[in-house]
Amino acid sequence: LQGENVSMASKNPVLTTSKPSLMQTLLRLLLGAALLFAGISHLTFARAEFLAQVPPWLPLDGDFVVVASGIVEIVLGLALIYPGKYRVWVGWIAAAFFVAVFPGNISQYVNGIDGFGLNTDEARLTRLFFQPVLVIWALWSTGAWQAWWARQTQKSLSAR
Repeated sequence: LQGENVSMASKNPVLTTSKPSLMQTLLRLLLGAALLFAGISHLTFARAEFLAQVPPWLPLDGDFVVVASGIVEIVLGLALIYPGKYRVWVGWIAAAFFVAVFPGNISQYVNGIDGFGLNTDEARLTRLFFQPVLVIWALWSTGAWQAWWARQTQKSLSAR
């Protein structure tokens, strides 16, 4: 990591391991603001749109899923904006959240359900390719990827 402070990585790889770049910080704040907005919209004006993404096979009430995921998005958004020493943990949790909601995007595509202006199969399919971008965004902007890599490097060096 080119002289960056990775001493904490050897003690606890899920805590902040190095100072993020300005670009990482800006993108983390942007992702946090987007999640905060999405979470608030789950609970208010876009509730019906989010219901369209709840898979019909999910054995939970659709409105409960929308409200619960909205609350999670608000918490994650705030955590990305104010991560403290848990920045890396927040990155992993945000990435896991984006993976967890992916079946809703798949369901929307497979079942041809309109929502958020995604009213063609092509638009819904294109949306599927954006989910991995969100996962990568969360991991990179929080330094989670770098922390994992530093930990793997440390293990490799220790094994020698």
